[in-house]
Parts: sequence; C-alpha cells; structure tokens
Amino acid sequence: MSAALKPAALLRRMFDAAVAAAQPALCLPPHLPPPPRGRTLVIGAGKASAEMARVVEQHWPGELTGLVLTRYGYSVPCQRIEIAEAAHPVPDQAGVDATRRIRAMVADLTADDLVICLISGGGSALLVQPDDALDLADKQDINRALLKSGATISEMNCVRRHLSGIKGGRLAAACYPARVLTLLISDVPGDDPVDIASGPTSADASSCADALAILQRYAIDIPDKVRALLESGRGESVKPGDARLANCETRMIVTPQMALEAAAAVARAEGVAVHILGDSIEGEARDVGIVMAGIARQVATRGQPFQPPCVLLSGGETTVTVRGNGRGGRNVEFLLALGVALNGLERVHALACDTDGVDGQEEIAGALLAPDTLARAWAQGMQPRAHLANNDGHGFFQALGDSVVCGPTLTNVNDFRAIYIS
Repeated sequence: MSAALKPAALLRRMFDAAVAAAQPALCLPPHLPPPPRGRTLVIGAGKASAEMARVVEQHWPGELTGLVLTRYGYSVPCQRIEIAEAAHPVPDQAGVDATRRIRAMVADLTADDLVICLISGGGSALLVQPDDALDLADKQDINRALLKSGATISEMNCVRRHLSGIKGGRLAAACYPARVLTLLISDVPGDDPVDIASGPTSADASSCADALAILQRYAIDIPDKVRALLESGRGESVKPGDARLANCETRMIVTPQMALEAAAAVARAEGVAVHILGDSIEGEARDVGIVMAGIARQVATRGQPFQPPCVLLSGGETTVTVRGNGRGGRNVEFLLALGVALNGLERVHALACDTDGVDGQEEIAGALLAPDTLARAWAQGMQPRAHLANNDGHGFFQALGDSVVCGPTLTNVNDFRAIYIS
C-alpha cells in the first residue's frame, strides 16, 4: 500500500465499493423478462425497493403499474410505480396501510399477467399484515422483544412468518394464477429467500411449533391470542409444493459475497492481500469482535495464518442482546468489543458498517477503529468497557468523532467488516 494512503481512507473506500457493487442499477436490469401478454404489476418491500422500482421503470419497454414500500427517507422519484414509506425496524400503521393496498392490487390477476416483486432487507418490518387474530400493537411488541433478545435473523423471521397474513409465501399465493418473478437483494446469512423480508413469495418449511419454540427459547412474553394462534396451527405459512406457487420464480440479483469481492478488489489494487473469512458470520456482536481480535493479533504478531499487510473481510448479521440502556447497533458493538480486546495493538485498523447506512435504529452506518482509539477515549474520561457493557457503541464512537455516516445507500447486503493489519 502506498505510504501516502491512510488505513482509514482505504477501509472507507472498500466500504464504498461494497455498497456500489450492490446498487440495483448495476445488478437488476439483466434479470428483467420480456413483457407479458397481460398486465405488468410491480410490488415489493425493503430498504432498496424504491431504487429497484426506479431501475425497473427505466428499463421496462411496456406499460406497468405498481406500489412498493420502503423505509422512511429511502424513497426515490418514480413515474409509474408508487412509492410508500413506513417505519423500520418496528412496524407502524403506514406499513399496514400500504401492505393492505399491495394485497388488494394482486386480487384479480390472470394467467396472462406478470408480477415483478422487488424484495430487499428491511421488508420484514415494512410489509405488515397481522394475522386476523392479531393487531398492529401485538406485532410491534413482539418485534421489539425479538430485537432485544439476541435471536438470529432467521429465528426472528420464522416468528414473523407465522404471525403474518402476507409473509411466508402468502403474497405469492395471493397473486395466483399470474406469473410471479421475485428479484431479491440478500441481507441474510446463507442467502435463503425465505429469510429475506420473511419470504413473502417463498414457500416456507418451518412451522407454527418452530415459531412458538423460538419465543419460548428467548423467554419472550406473548399474549394468549398469539399463543393460541401458534398452538392451533392457524398461523401456518405456505408450504413447499403448494400449487399456488407453481408460476413463481426467484432470482438473487445481489448477495453479500458480491459486495465483499468488490471491496477486496480495492485493497488488492493497492497491493494489499485480502482474506474473506465468510459472508454469513453470525453470533453475538461482541463475541465475534473478540474472536476477530484474536485472529488479527495472531496475524500482527505471528504472521499466522496470514502475512501482513493484509485485510480480513467478513459479512453476515450478528446480534446484540441489549442489557444496558445504550442504543445498541451490532456493528459498533462488534467494533468496540474488537477494540477492547486488541487494547491498542499497533498496526491494526478496522471499519464495521451496515451496508444500508443504518446500524440498529441509528442513522449511522457504523464506525472506524484505530490503534489510538482507546487512548483517545481514556483522555476524554470515557471507559470503553463500560460503554460496551451498556451496549453504547454509538455513544462511544460519536464522542470520538469516529462514526461513519453515509445516509441512505438505497441497497442492503448486510454487515461489512474490514480489519487492516499493516
């Protein structure tokens, strides 16, 4: 790496390259089919769905209409597809209203019609149609509890699918007999379509019993009506082999691995070796931080398993079990745990950000870590371990001026973690 190029600048360029590689304008057009004999309807939900809709409009040769739902602040101008906004990560009434309208749009389709369904991360909270036995408040309370529990994204989405009238393949079933083409931007470890926005167009092999077991595993208190729904099996999702999904096709247009490869190319162009440790790493964010610190220390001090200079890249979706009164955020929690474990080790810099520009519920993507981070914190009277115990990574890095703020990225391919060892 050129001596004039600072580690923080390299890490930020790598993050920007990962986000750029996941932009719908680059990845979506090759997947568009020919126009159908009948109507074309565009629907969808997620943090990238509005930008995806705009790209469809720009490249579609025929008539189309539709409605997609995105997070507040993530809307982009479209001419023929309506863009609605709602809350994330806890659903609100705007999400319920927009979801109801989407559901009504697909009620009278024919076999000659085409539905292009645009799904990306964040769709689970945005696309909201509580089961008839439940109301929005029930979904909100359970969502909040799941977010604080430490449950994995797969576990959270299993619960969501069985409390919903639209997730777990139900949206696709409602489109029958029309052809349904789902274009996905993956934000989940393993890229399983049923876990992206809780799989509104995907068959679901999990059961109500699985969802109930997850709620019990994390000691989440649920109302009697939720328990009754799950125990009775009335909340079952659409299962593999259902005839209503026979005309459905799913295409993965962007994945976390693609974003990591784009970031790796930036470092390699500077003469720095890159090692991708995994695109689907899960677990408690602080535990992952401790493990990554051990690997980085071994590289820096022993030259094992890799020789420096190098970058360790990883993606996936960690979790934060909120025990303190901080604001959470899995990327800043990871980074603070990494910094505490490294304890100022020289030659190690790191960046951890969410590719959608929002870490947790904050309009902050993540943060940067340097060898002097802890020393600067101590000089300000801050105690890094106390901030970590309080789940206050955002407060810690903001006080140091080391937060990464990029605004809405209009895509979402999960977490991005890069550790540079010089």
